Parts: sequence; structure tokens; C-alpha cells
Amino acid sequence: MTKITEYFKNSGGKTLFSIEIIPPVKGQHLGELMGHIEPLMEFKPPFIEVTYHREEFIEKEVNGEIKRIPIRKRPGTLGICAALMQKFKVEAVPHVICGGFTQEETEDFLIDLHYLGIENVLALRGDQEKGEDRFIPKSGGHAYANELVEQISRMNKGHLLYEETESFPTNFCVGVAAYPEKHFEAVSLETDLHYLKQKVDAGADYVVTQMFFDNQKYFDFVKACRAIGIQVPIIPGIKPLATAKQLEVLPAIFHLEIPQELSSAVLSASNAAGIKQAGIEWAIQQGKELIQAGVPALHFYTMSKSDSVRSIASALF
Repeated sequence: MTKITEYFKNSGGKTLFSIEIIPPVKGQHLGELMGHIEPLMEFKPPFIEVTYHREEFIEKEVNGEIKRIPIRKRPGTLGICAALMQKFKVEAVPHVICGGFTQEETEDFLIDLHYLGIENVLALRGDQEKGEDRFIPKSGGHAYANELVEQISRMNKGHLLYEETESFPTNFCVGVAAYPEKHFEAVSLETDLHYLKQKVDAGADYVVTQMFFDNQKYFDFVKACRAIGIQVPIIPGIKPLATAKQLEVLPAIFHLEIPQELSSAVLSASNAAGIKQAGIEWAIQQGKELIQAGVPALHFYTMSKSDSVRSIASALF
């Protein structure tokens, strides 16, 4: 297995192509997801991220009592990672989240990854439970991503939770998330940068940003990171805008700004195809400028669809 950071070191300064995918809803066939990934393999992504989705809860009557039952609508991250590695011979990078896990469950999940030869992970706090207004960790779990990174770093040094257990060092390369326009819970960008540095100081090897549509936001963010001593690679995350509704939905969900020029191009399009093309063209221009700036990789949030990303990659790689 190859660490993500080694791909950057060995790229000769070339910007790499990578993607993130989402597991299908429980019960759906994996073939459709693989069919969306296959057209993107011509651009030789060295790694593919696979999201992990925490449990949700439903109320169900059991023996005359209403009980709160945990379910996962999108299970399968581990199996999908194994399938990707076998079928496409790429590095699979599963998301590892705090939400819904105890430290013991996290350790067991990481051991499963280790046994499968998966040595790259993206460590995230994750979202709050659906219906809650703030993130509440599971009893015995991590409250913050830097704590998760610290646990992984300890495992890399051969330390499990209970020292009486004989253990050997793991070899995880750890990525973490960052927000060029700040995480919505942070009181300021400076505070958010402080938390990011905590994650890097805890052992994170590289950073992947949330999507953004204004490259200057990314350039300013990287400059601010370097100024406080964050020196690891910072990979820009790109999502092509595909529908007019996303002009409202994306800022509401991800707390980001959409440039007026892009908004005008979308609103002036005469049909759905024109809107999608406007999003593709904007992402191509973003990509060209970022590649010229020498970014380590362009990381595309595909939402497990390939058509727009394939058009963009064809113009860039």
C-alpha cells in the first residue's frame, strides 16, 4: 500500500486527480456505483475516498414498547473500499468518524482496515445526530476530530487502548478536513484555523478542503495556514454545480459563498443542460487556475455521479 502523501512526493510536481464517493442506500446494488466510477479511471486517480455515514434512529414498537432503534441508511464503507482496491487497484480512503462510535469501536474499525491493507484514512468528527441541534459524542467516544487523530497516531506507535493487549504499530496516513470559509460552528476563521492546527499537531499528514467556488478563498486559506505553521499538503475540494436549486441549497448546508458570476451564468441558462454546462465550465476554470498554482491534487466531490466530473477531468488532465 502507498500513503497518500507519497503520491504527492512522487508526482514530480504534477497535480493529481482524486474523487470522493458515497455508498449507495442500503439494499441498492453496488454495480451502479462501480459503473459511475469506471469512466473516471482513465484519469488515473491514485486514491478514492469513501464516505461513512453515522446511524440514524427510528421509533418502533417492540413487545408493546416504543423503542429507539439505530439504523444505517448507507452502510458498506468497508466493503466498498475492499471492492475498489480489488477492481481498480487504487488506494481506498475510508472516512473514519467520531459520531456514533466509542473509542473501542473506533479501534476495532481501524484494526479491520489494517487487516485489509487499508493504510489511508480521513479522520472526521462527523455530523450531529439527525434531529439534534449540536454534536453529542457517544458515551466513551471522541468529541473532536483531533482526539480521533491522536488515537490513530497512538496506534501507529503500537499503543492500543488497553496496554495489556499485545500490539504492533499500524501505518495509517491520516487526512483531515478543513474549511476555507470556516466551519459553521467556529466563531471565526482564526479559531477554525486553531482547531485545524490541533489536528495537524496531533498527527494529520494532509488536509482536504470543503468545496468552494471562489479560488481566492482557497489561496487566502492556504496562506493563513502556512502563517501559523501548518505545512502539510492542502488539497482543494471541488464540486461542480449542477442545478439551479444548488444556488440556495449549497450555501445553506455548507455555509459557503457562490460568486455572482457563477450565479448569473446558472440563472441565465435556458434549460437543465445549460445549467449543468455552466457548472462544468466554472469548475474547469477553477481547476486550471489551481493547477497553475501547483496544488497537490484536485479532489472532486462526485456525489457518486461521473458525467460532470468526467467532462471537467477531460479538459484538465
